[in-house]
Amino acid sequence: MNKNTKKLVGVALLTAIVVVLQLLGSFIKFGTFSISLVLIPIVVGTALYGIGAGAWLGLAFSVTVLLSGDAALFLNISVIGTVLTVLIKGAGAGALSGVVYKALERFNKYAATVVAAIICPVVNTGVFLIGCRFFFFDAIKEMAGDTNPITFMFVGLVGLNFIFELVVNMVLSPVIVRIVNIGIKENKL
Repeated sequence: MNKNTKKLVGVALLTAIVVVLQLLGSFIKFGTFSISLVLIPIVVGTALYGIGAGAWLGLAFSVTVLLSGDAALFLNISVIGTVLTVLIKGAGAGALSGVVYKALERFNKYAATVVAAIICPVVNTGVFLIGCRFFFFDAIKEMAGDTNPITFMFVGLVGLNFIFELVVNMVLSPVIVRIVNIGIKENKL
C-alpha cells in the first residue's frame, strides 16, 4: 500500500472514531455540556498525518456536534452564531494543534504531541467561550441568574469539562501516537 493510500485509510478510520466518540460522549456530562473525547483522535490524526488531517478531523467533530443535537440549546438562540462557533472551534482546534505539532516535532515528537494535546482543548474551549460572549451573552446572563455571567461561563459552562478534556487528552494522545508509531516501525521491519 502506498503512502497516500495509508494516509487516506488512516484519516478515514480516525474520522469514523471521531463521529462515534462524539455520539457516545454526548451521553457523558460534567456540568452543562458533554465531554469531548474526540479531541484525542484529532491530536493523533494531526500528529500522524499533518495539519490538514487535524483540521478535517476537527471539522468532522463540528459537523457531528451540529447534527447530533449537542448544540440545540445554542441553535435556538442563534443559528448563525452556533454554526460559526462550532465549526471554527472544531476545525481550529485540529488545525492549530497540527501547526504546533509541526513546529515542535523536529525537536521532540513526544513533547510535540503533549503540547498539541494541550492546544487542542484550549482552542476548542477558548473559541466556545468567545462564541458565547459574542453570540449568546444575553441568554447566558439569564442562565447565570445572580452569578456574574463571565464567571458562570468559565465555571458553569466549561469548568469541569475543560479540565477533564485537557487531562485525558494530555495523557492518552501521546500514548496512542507512540503506540501507533511503534506499530508502524515494527511493520516496516
